[in-house]
Amino acid sequence: MVISLVMTVLNEAGSLPALLDSILAQERRPDEVVIVDGGSSDRTVALAHDFAQRVAPDLPVRLEVLPGANISAGRNRAIELAQGDIIVVTDGGVVLHAAWLARLMTALEGSSGGDSPADVAAGFFVPAPQSSFELAMGATVLPAVEDVAPATFLPSSRSVAFRRAAWEQAGRYPEWLDYCEDVVFDLALRREGVRQQFVPAARVAFRPRPSLPAFFRQYYRYARGDGKADLWRQRHTIRYGVYLGAPLGWLLGSHWPVLRWLIIVAMLVYVRRPYQRLWALAAQSSGGTLGRFLRAAAWVPLIRLTGDVAKMIGYPVGVRWRLTGLHRYHDERR
Repeated sequence: MVISLVMTVLNEAGSLPALLDSILAQERRPDEVVIVDGGSSDRTVALAHDFAQRVAPDLPVRLEVLPGANISAGRNRAIELAQGDIIVVTDGGVVLHAAWLARLMTALEGSSGGDSPADVAAGFFVPAPQSSFELAMGATVLPAVEDVAPATFLPSSRSVAFRRAAWEQAGRYPEWLDYCEDVVFDLALRREGVRQQFVPAARVAFRPRPSLPAFFRQYYRYARGDGKADLWRQRHTIRYGVYLGAPLGWLLGSHWPVLRWLIIVAMLVYVRRPYQRLWALAAQSSGGTLGRFLRAAAWVPLIRLTGDVAKMIGYPVGVRWRLTGLHRYHDERR
């Protein structure tokens, strides 16, 4: 069984060395690494090339530069180049825990207590914050393991492994989509009935977005991807309804005060789980749990609001593209 670790990178010179070092530190190494660069303008390609020269022939490394390729095209090309029957996927900007690959493989080899080997091993991801803002960001936007329902979990392609046959069966990553591509791929796998196992101990760590503008751009693009792929229509509709209805309810609260109390309670419920996760993350950080929590706590409502606004702006942009531009993309591909 040949195991191929594939990744796409773009301008990751600052984070790539840590990722590459974490590959070498794996308890179980892949049989090869395939890196596809989307046209970096920094030293990413040079670092990847140096890595290939440094570790070969102990760990064969394939590197290809594909300028202008989106993430899906880069992943598909990396898998095409790979020699393995098992494809393990991660991304630039992460650091792999030492047992990451070994634990993913327990699911695919059937040695993790399951009834039979899985076709997809869904790993997990945790934040690696470097500031109070990033601590709040990780707590607000990322689930904890206990928040995950294994039966419905859609793995991030930061941390997933699957059989090549499953990738082919699902129709590969959708190259017509620039963001949310892994969600569409996951849903295609589910429709095909492949066997997935959630492996929460197979973890990668990554740094959350370091500022509100960066976070806004990220969630705008995610929501635009949702609109392009027609994902989570009900979820987005509810969000518009809440943000349109809450101001009206507050105004009407001058006559019916219970409405204002309901809005306040709803706001508290909306931030309750992020604050619970923030306390847990603060406890894992140096500098004192209470102090770290208090320094980050004020960011949580603002991050929630920024993310919601970004989604409400990005989603209709994606819907417009889907209604007017998707057919043009497919015509060009013929």
